[in-house]
Amino acid sequence: MRHLACRLLDTGPVLVLAVIAGAGSFTHIRDTAREHGQTGWMSWAVAVCIDLTCVMAARERHRDKRIGRVRRGPISWPVLVLTGGVALSLAANLAQATPTVWGWITAATPAGAFLIAVSMLERRASATQPEPPAQAETAPTPAAAPSGAPVATSTDAGDGPAPALLAYARRVAAEHHARHGRPITLDALRARLGVSDQLAADLLRALHTA
Repeated sequence: MRHLACRLLDTGPVLVLAVIAGAGSFTHIRDTAREHGQTGWMSWAVAVCIDLTCVMAARERHRDKRIGRVRRGPISWPVLVLTGGVALSLAANLAQATPTVWGWITAATPAGAFLIAVSMLERRASATQPEPPAQAETAPTPAAAPSGAPVATSTDAGDGPAPALLAYARRVAAEHHARHGRPITLDALRARLGVSDQLAADLLRALHTA
């Protein structure tokens, strides 16, 4: 409960600012669109498109920064879209202002406050999370051999499989031939002994040579 209250106190003012400033900027854009021929629902659609384009571009810009996407060119596409949306929003706000310095400043305040609130929310949402500690890499363990089978390894000299493993493979091959009436295959030997493809191939070659 205390954590929820702290969270509301932390983000509440920013959310309220975003809603109020967005409503003011939205109204200016809607009125400007209505005065220039976009009547009815179209004036609302124009205002929604411009404001949501700014929000979408701001989120995409922070997403690019978070994943480390490298931009191609002097300016990224989200920044270009955000700049265009801001320019349209400010132009609509200034069009509704009294042609004085203070008229322009006060008319541009909702658009500026809306962009500041959105940027603050995006900054908090894209905060870097602490990475989990790296786990020490462990060497892969060999596949478990069947009960009674010797460890799958080669001779220290590197000139072939270990004699004990070769003897066990010979016994497995003989049992397979007696049961199925045909020589054991590479895949069957590898699956039965639980060894790698390379070691199974070496064993099968040694059996054929013997």
